[in-house]
Amino acid sequence: MDVVEERCAGADVSKTDAKVCIRLPGTGKRARYEVRTFSTMSDGLLQLRDWLVDNEITRIGMEATASYWKPLFYLLEATEGIEPWLLNARHIKTVPGRKTDVKDCEWIRRLVEHGLVRPGFVPPRDIRQLRDLTRYRPETTRDRARDVNRLAMFLEDTGSG
Repeated sequence: MDVVEERCAGADVSKTDAKVCIRLPGTGKRARYEVRTFSTMSDGLLQLRDWLVDNEITRIGMEATASYWKPLFYLLEATEGIEPWLLNARHIKTVPGRKTDVKDCEWIRRLVEHGLVRPGFVPPRDIRQLRDLTRYRPETTRDRARDVNRLAMFLEDTGSG
């Protein structure tokens, strides 16, 4: 199978950590692979970014799991020279066998390396902010109505209403 990406990575991001596998050119036709684990706290994500930049990684694929991918994606999106790809979990069919985060990040890296996946759509930053704001307003309106109803019920129960 042809290699499309010489310097690429795959990441499996969870709530507490991110497992990342990178591909680097090796001697001759052999490539070098390295897997590391980083914390998903700010310091860990910055270390991960620096590691990718130091190794001249140009593309990283990550699975869209809950919202855990967002901090890493947004950080790498703002990093020049790295193209983060958000991949649909349904398009990443893992190899049968024991499932681990390390195997997942290696599998994602392999799919990116050979050009077997395409990134999902992630709106630009200003559109994301607008969407978050417009989705937040109805939520706060519902919360306010719920609080008003609770207070009214409390006052009725005490005979003050």
